[in-house]
Amino acid sequence: MADTQQVDAKAERTAARLAQRISAFSKAHGGAEGQVAYIGQRGARIVLVGADGGWGDVVAPTYAIAEQAVAKAGITVHESFDGEFAAKVKTGPYEWKRMAGIQVGG
Repeated sequence: MADTQQVDAKAERTAARLAQRISAFSKAHGGAEGQVAYIGQRGARIVLVGADGGWGDVVAPTYAIAEQAVAKAGITVHESFDGEFAAKVKTGPYEWKRMAGIQVGG
């Protein structure tokens, strides 16, 4: 039983740390919205989009911890990364160059 409590406490601390990072991103970008995506054994990716169009992500060790983190941070969470939510992302020359390079094998 103590092992379960240790695991729960560790998950809680991890979720709290992720929530702090999400909140810092939100503050730096005038607010934020997110989407949680399962990425297999690595856990879950939380994609963040700021009100200013800036974007970033954080990775949680499990989907449950990712859900706890976004709840603690109090951001709006979307089911998928598409439509109006995806359209809020602003990309610059760097991103376009990287995307073009990937497509042409660079």
